[in-house]
Amino acid sequence: MNSYDVAIIGSGPGGYVAAIRCAQLGMKTAIIEKYSTLGGTCLNVGCIPSKALLDSSHHYEDAVKHFEEHGIDIPGEIKINLEKMISRKQAVVDQTTGGIDFLMKKNKIDVYVGIGSFKDATHISIVGEESTEIEAKHTIIATGSKPSTLPFIKLDKERIITSTEALKLKEIPKHLIVIGGGVIGLELGQVYKRLGAEVSVVEYMDRIVPTMDAGVSKELNKVLKKQKFKMNLSHKVKSVERKGDEVIVKADNKKGEEVTFTGDYCLVAVGRHAYTDGLNAEAAGVKLTDRGLVDVNEHLQTNVPNIYAIGDVIKGAMLAHKAEEEGTFVAETIAGQKPHIDYNLIPGVVYTWPEVAAVGKTEEQLKEAGVAYKVGQFPMRALGRSRASMDLDGFVKVLADKTTDEILGVHMVGARAADMIAEAVVAMEYRASAEDISRMSHAHPTFTEAIKEAALAATGDRALHI
Repeated sequence: MNSYDVAIIGSGPGGYVAAIRCAQLGMKTAIIEKYSTLGGTCLNVGCIPSKALLDSSHHYEDAVKHFEEHGIDIPGEIKINLEKMISRKQAVVDQTTGGIDFLMKKNKIDVYVGIGSFKDATHISIVGEESTEIEAKHTIIATGSKPSTLPFIKLDKERIITSTEALKLKEIPKHLIVIGGGVIGLELGQVYKRLGAEVSVVEYMDRIVPTMDAGVSKELNKVLKKQKFKMNLSHKVKSVERKGDEVIVKADNKKGEEVTFTGDYCLVAVGRHAYTDGLNAEAAGVKLTDRGLVDVNEHLQTNVPNIYAIGDVIKGAMLAHKAEEEGTFVAETIAGQKPHIDYNLIPGVVYTWPEVAAVGKTEEQLKEAGVAYKVGQFPMRALGRSRASMDLDGFVKVLADKTTDEILGVHMVGARAADMIAEAVVAMEYRASAEDISRMSHAHPTFTEAIKEAALAATGDRALHI
């Protein structure tokens, strides 16, 4: 039987990063993955493939709607080759997952393909093409999450689908009904909207991306409606039925009236849930919460001292970069170091266009906590860079403490917001004030000038270009 200092069950961003960091710290490391490719949901059926399709569809939309205005004339009809688009997406996935294979070999990490389940707290059974058993002094559970559904919805994975199937459709939907106005539903909805589908979003809450700042939700809703999304907020879905090639969704609106949506595809995007099937956690004595999450303390340690858990399988936002930070944190904790994670400073991003990004507290959270704050906001359309690229939608909002001027939250909608948010994360990590940001030189013309201008506005209505 092979023995290891650390075994990781699950090879997503949390798992494979934990494995690499453990190996770097001199520990003999193994990683166990049930699928034939490494990388988990993010690399195979999540972050990476969805961004590949978002980029491809964005290029198509630009060619159809914006090239002529830029002085680019394309003779003949611009056509979509969906099969090639999906094939390119898969090539990106294959290259990325292949990179993880390389990193495992480079760091001398043993990879086991099969379902890993606890035999006891120090032994893991692996059932696959070549079943075996290993011993581990420490184990990290990194089994991730799966798409959630509603109890009355029967997913056929053909017409009533999850995000996994939406990434490999054989045709462009005529009318895609998206149940859920969160990140996944809006991103994949935009992919197919750009390609010509009619898209109807049916959301239970009174706003889209409801966990984000209300101002951001309102702005994104306005922009998507301008892009001809049909938004149906405060709608409670009560049935989803397939009849041949049609899907019929029935919901009650906020007045209690029944509304019917008929389309050819229905994407169920109501969130994700922790995945622990087959883990046999009870054999190791590991406790799960009522919601099926692995229960951990502030060190990400379960009730069994030598077993840890990270990523989507524990509490908190289900984000790949959160899982990565936790993977590194646990590896360094096992090695006897004193790492830290500030969960308040883990950014959230929606990769629609315009993009949405945020870090820190929302206005609603500050009000609820009774924190006195001030707001600086700057519209993207006031930037020279935005006019040059024709990306005029959105804004940057800076929230700062009313007394100390320390930045408490930054929220943005706009081109390249996913990249720009890192400036806010760095500033808040060093507890910068709005004035600190406002006095930093930002290259002109750039989108990031909006952060400086919003910070100027927060320091006392000092924005220069509005």
